[in-house]
Amino acid sequence: MRRALSDPALLGRVLGSDSWKAWRVVLIALMGEPLTDDERVIFKRLTGREREPLERVEEFWGIVGRRGGKSRAMAVLIVFLACFVDYRSVIAIGERSVVLCLGQNSKQAAIVFGYVAGIIESTPLLAGLVKTKLAETLSLTNGVDIEIRAASFRGVRGPTCVAVIADEVAFWYSDETGSANPDSAILDAVRPSLATTNGPLIAISSPYARRGEAYATWARHFGEKGDPKILVAQGASRDFNPSLPQKVVDRAMERDPVAASAEYGGLFRSDLEAFVSREAVEACIDRGVFERAPIDGVRYVGFADPSGGSADSFTMAVAHSEKDVAILDCLREAKPPFSPEATVAEFAKVLKTYRVASVRGDRYAGEWPREQFRKCGVDYEPAAKPKSELYGELLPVINSRRVALLDNGRVLSQLISLERRTARGGRDSTDHPPGAHDDLANAVAGAVSMAAGDSAPFEISDILLTRAGESGGFGRHVSTLQSEMLRQMHDRKRFGSNF
Repeated sequence: MRRALSDPALLGRVLGSDSWKAWRVVLIALMGEPLTDDERVIFKRLTGREREPLERVEEFWGIVGRRGGKSRAMAVLIVFLACFVDYRSVIAIGERSVVLCLGQNSKQAAIVFGYVAGIIESTPLLAGLVKTKLAETLSLTNGVDIEIRAASFRGVRGPTCVAVIADEVAFWYSDETGSANPDSAILDAVRPSLATTNGPLIAISSPYARRGEAYATWARHFGEKGDPKILVAQGASRDFNPSLPQKVVDRAMERDPVAASAEYGGLFRSDLEAFVSREAVEACIDRGVFERAPIDGVRYVGFADPSGGSADSFTMAVAHSEKDVAILDCLREAKPPFSPEATVAEFAKVLKTYRVASVRGDRYAGEWPREQFRKCGVDYEPAAKPKSELYGELLPVINSRRVALLDNGRVLSQLISLERRTARGGRDSTDHPPGAHDDLANAVAGAVSMAAGDSAPFEISDILLTRAGESGGFGRHVSTLQSEMLRQMHDRKRFGSNF
């Protein structure tokens, strides 16, 4: 690695300036090559270790602030592993080995892939190795393929890998795994692909919350206490890229010191915590129950989370209350792309089967949802509370097991991925992490909150206030109020507290 980085005809021109010195030290060390005394000072500052490993590591984790040069440095490592290492002794005849570039999605993974292709194609001594180049695969004449894939525990199985690059691993979230930390499931699935070649797992990321594989590996292996075969480097953006203007960091610190300490300072955030535990949510799930049929005599409520049809899902949930327990009965999701008008019509039809004539929802798109639902014979009322308050009402209901949820893995994943954040003013808010979704969780929180509130004791004042607001007075409506009160009291006696 040192010779390749020193040769302008190879990789020397890619990381040649002094601003890349920290990355050169890290790359040389993780490949098992010795460092100089001056380089050892840099190595200790970034890894917390006195000496370099002197053998190629099995795993390297780089926890580096934004604009710290992670993608370009890892592209250089990929080029070295793909072009300068001979794998013929461990690869079967006719088999092609793979350098796998993983990102939260293919677009993210393509960033490193673009650097790799650019380095190889612009280096005359390496350009001749290119056999074919496709959108997501670069095939070399030496039998190595460089591929990009979205991070998925299903999609990474199969290939024989000589190296795996996990890009921005601290931000890997997925609806498909039913886990708040799918990074562990994905990495567990991909490690066996390295067993034949003993290739390295390379994980790079800006830091985020104090959970997940990036944080766990840093806590366990950073410094002298760590496994010698697992090297962890951590540093601020300017530790790895001193060419980044200091004013960029200063302005970010002025806007939000906590966020900037992670984005540019390379520190895991202290203001984020999980909203609810996986165990608490799973305890509320009725396994094997995917939907409950409407029951005569039960009063149902509905909540919708509309979407325009191109980015987020359009979701809707129906629930009811039974003996102080909120029961989730129905959950619908239209994934993009979809027709918003057709989805409203479909959801309205479902609501009517549960005798729900009025659905609540967020204030998305102003009057549009109200107009569309009204066309289908269902009233749409904007929710009075923001989603953070709805989540705040949902949490004690889940923790006390006063809710019966449906068996839906995507809801489970979204709920346990939610984060509670403390703002500088001390006010808490709850939201999904970057790159994740909460559309189903929003609908569930709204419906469950309504159902839980629906089980409150009957209050005569509620009817009086409602009728007073509608009529402007009480006198002319005494008989109507008496009739409604008697009817509701009768319904409560007959059907229980749902009425």
